Amino acid sequence: MLVKALINIDYTFDFIEGALPCGDPGIKIEEAITQITRQFIEEGHFTVFAIDLHTEKDAYHPETELFPPHNIKGTEGRNLYGALKEVYEQFKVHNNVYWMDKTRYSAFAGTDLEIKLNERNIKDIHLVGVCTDICVLHTAVDAYNKGYNLYIHEKATASFNEAGHIWALNHFKSTLGAAIL
Repeated sequence: MLVKALINIDYTFDFIEGALPCGDPGIKIEEAITQITRQFIEEGHFTVFAIDLHTEKDAYHPETELFPPHNIKGTEGRNLYGALKEVYEQFKVHNNVYWMDKTRYSAFAGTDLEIKLNERNIKDIHLVGVCTDICVLHTAVDAYNKGYNLYIHEKATASFNEAGHIWALNHFKSTLGAAIL
């Protein structure tokens, strides 16, 4: 029985070098995020790729007014970034690997993530990805409110806003009781 999960959030081309890039901070976590993801998969832990999905010029999506178009369905920008793409391609057929489209900041909002975690009796959630102070943060808050134990991999999270990144790491620890690894 699996007891922990890794939620890999939005490590796509658009969020690293493309339409809404973290830039160097996102590039610098490639090795760590890839290594952690590979380790979780190989050890048989539930590994979720929670990936932002948008449609072009969606007048009803709140992010349309906040950010430039990004992670548009069917575009190269939505592909996993760098070596993480290779890891996913290698392991995507394994039953402990799950690709999940998400349309809001939190990986829990409007998805079946909680059902998948509960089916597996998972209580411990490890988070990696981008952006620390947006999608990772909102996923962590929802996980906390649902009673999960949180583990944030500091060297596998990044943001285009360094102050926001630092603030979020502190918030995870001091307000959500997360372990910062």
